[in-house]
Amino acid sequence: MSRFLQLARIAAFGLSIAIGLPFAAHAADGVKEFPDKARIVSIGGSITEIVYALGEQDRLVARDSTSTYPAAARELPDVGYMRQLSPEGVLSVNPTGILALQGSGPAETVDVLKKADIAYIEVPESFDHQGILGKVRAVGAALGVDDKAEALAGELDSELKAAEDLTTGIEKRKRVLFILSVQGGKVMASGSGTAANGIIQLAGGVNAIDGFSGYKQLSDEAIITAKPDLILMMDHAGPAVPDDALFANAAIAATPAGAERRVLRMDGSYLLGFGPRTAGAIHDLAVALYGDELAN
Repeated sequence: MSRFLQLARIAAFGLSIAIGLPFAAHAADGVKEFPDKARIVSIGGSITEIVYALGEQDRLVARDSTSTYPAAARELPDVGYMRQLSPEGVLSVNPTGILALQGSGPAETVDVLKKADIAYIEVPESFDHQGILGKVRAVGAALGVDDKAEALAGELDSELKAAEDLTTGIEKRKRVLFILSVQGGKVMASGSGTAANGIIQLAGGVNAIDGFSGYKQLSDEAIITAKPDLILMMDHAGPAVPDDALFANAAIAATPAGAERRVLRMDGSYLLGFGPRTAGAIHDLAVALYGDELAN
C-alpha cells in the first residue's frame, strides 16, 4: 500500500468520525494473532527485544525510539517515541500489523490505529516476574510462534528465579531511592506501580518512597525521611547529573546513601525494560546492594 493510500485512509477515518459513519471493521478487536505477519511495527523496547529473542526480527519493518536493543534494531525505521506517536508516522511504513506495549500513546493516536484496517495487538505490561513471561507469550501468540515463545519463557523463568534467589537469605533489606531526574535542585523520584519499584523489589531491595504511585517531585524533608542506602538512576535519562552535583544536594547528602556517596547508574532499557535481559538487571542491582552477603 502506498503512503498516499495510508494517509488517505487516515483522512477518511477522520471524516467518518465527523459524520458519524462506521469506517473499519475494527480488525484489532479480539485479535491474538496477526492475520498477516509480513510487515510488523514494534512499539516498546521490551517488545522489540522479545521479537529478536524469538528469532522473528525479519518480520519487523519499523520500531519506536525506545527500541534500541539489540543494536540491529536501531537500523530499522523509527516511527517515534512510544508515548508520542502519530498515525502518519506509524502508517508511513505500510505495516500489516502493529504490536504495541500497553501504555503506548497518545490515546487519540492509538484510537485511530485501532480503528484502521490493520491489526493492532496490545501487549499487557506488569512490572514483575510473571509479567515478563506473559509478554513473551503474548508476542509469540501474535506472531504465531507459540512453541518458540514457550521455550523462551521457560528459559527466562529459570534465569529470573536464579536472580531473585540471590537475596533470599538477606535479613536487613536495603532502601533504594530511584531518581528519574534532578532539575533545578528538584528531585523527581519513583513511588509504587512503576518499573523502578518492580526492579527494586525483585532485587531484594525496598523502595525508599511510599505513599504515592508513579513519579513525583520530592520535598527535601521527604528525601531525608526516606533514608535511602542507595541512589539508583538511569545513565541516559536527560541531562547527566554528575556525582558531585548529585551529592551537593543538601537533602541527598543527609541520607545514608549521600554520606557514603552510593549511586548506581544503569542503562534505562536494561534496568526498567522488563524483558529478556531483566534477570541480569536484577543480579546487577542485587550485587550493588548486598555484595558479599549474597547467597552463592
